[in-house]
Amino acid sequence: MKVLFFCLSMIFSVAAFAQDGDGDFKIKIKGFADSYHAVRCDKPNDWMSSRTRLRGELSLQKNHTELFFSANAVYNSLISDYSGFKIRELFVSQTFGGFELRAGRQIITWGVADALRLTDLVSPMDYSEFLAQDYDDIRIPENALRLKFSKNSFSAEALAVPVIETFDLPIDVRNPWAISITGNDSIIADEKPDFKIENMEFGGRLSWFLSGVDFSVCALRTYNKMPVYSILYLSPNEKLIAIPQHERMTMTGFDFSLPLGKFVFRGEFAEYFNEAQQPVVNVAPVSKNTSNALLGIDVYPGGDWNLSFQYAHKYIASFDEAVINGYRNSGTATVRVSKDLFRNTLNINTFAYIDVTNGGVYDRTTFDYAVNDMMHISLGFDYFNADKGTFKMYDKNTEIFAKIKMSF
Repeated sequence: MKVLFFCLSMIFSVAAFAQDGDGDFKIKIKGFADSYHAVRCDKPNDWMSSRTRLRGELSLQKNHTELFFSANAVYNSLISDYSGFKIRELFVSQTFGGFELRAGRQIITWGVADALRLTDLVSPMDYSEFLAQDYDDIRIPENALRLKFSKNSFSAEALAVPVIETFDLPIDVRNPWAISITGNDSIIADEKPDFKIENMEFGGRLSWFLSGVDFSVCALRTYNKMPVYSILYLSPNEKLIAIPQHERMTMTGFDFSLPLGKFVFRGEFAEYFNEAQQPVVNVAPVSKNTSNALLGIDVYPGGDWNLSFQYAHKYIASFDEAVINGYRNSGTATVRVSKDLFRNTLNINTFAYIDVTNGGVYDRTTFDYAVNDMMHISLGFDYFNADKGTFKMYDKNTEIFAKIKMSF
């Protein structure tokens, strides 16, 4: 189905170019090569990641039609299954009047939160190395049809996703980032919802960009793309079997961004209707309505400093602790501190997730040096500390890393 979708995109794009007749034909080619390597700080001080990637992007434009293609060629020395050639985005877009129609494999982002997902539920995430990757790299494109209308300070967007993508969660024990429920379990490989009309994802977003504030409202009929697991206990060998499940849900929400001098205040609210919840052992998943809210502030004090703080809260209605493995109320905070030095050639950035409910912390600190406009060298470390919660399974994954990137 994905191959068919790509082929149809190519056919439509060629037809559009052929019908355009006169007009300038533009070709843009760019990309980068990067190499990333990380070592565990705790014993046995093994490799956590070792991969090299070539990214290429091609844009063909003629009049009001564009064909965009990007792909990765990856060599992963730790896990051969992650090596190979992979299409990232492939779409054709056509503009007419104030409308833009885009069809094909594309990344879709909603909301104003920084590295937290409330209304931004369309494109799922690649967790093959959890969050220890550049955040922009871990978005998974969707095969979608997207229509957007823009005029002055207003835009309206509608989308349909016939082939649903879900989170990429590693279960290969060779991967240091492989997920585990208890440490003594067997996780069944994830399966995406079937390609059926009734399983199609669809939604829309209305946005206003005013002189003093930007805000949007949105709605989406989707799935929990991060699966919940039915956990079955097998008493003869004292093993647990974890079976991933995706259930239909609906999201409605809004977001805003309000600049005031050196401050930018951001917020999101999302109501999830019938969101699947992680059950306790030997209990089937149940769906509950949940309320999700986020407030954030960005501070630009000058001197090339940037500070950012966010807090996101989740409330589960009709909570039943005998059925749901979790908390009625839970919270996550983030802190970002960034500083440019030496005429903006060195950027020091630290970004921390704080599991307010369980007390866990994950922090990524990076020192990025721009040798020139095309070459960057980065050094940094990922720090985990947790006794329970999401970060617990990665408590031994504190690492140091190095990366070199060359753009063209």
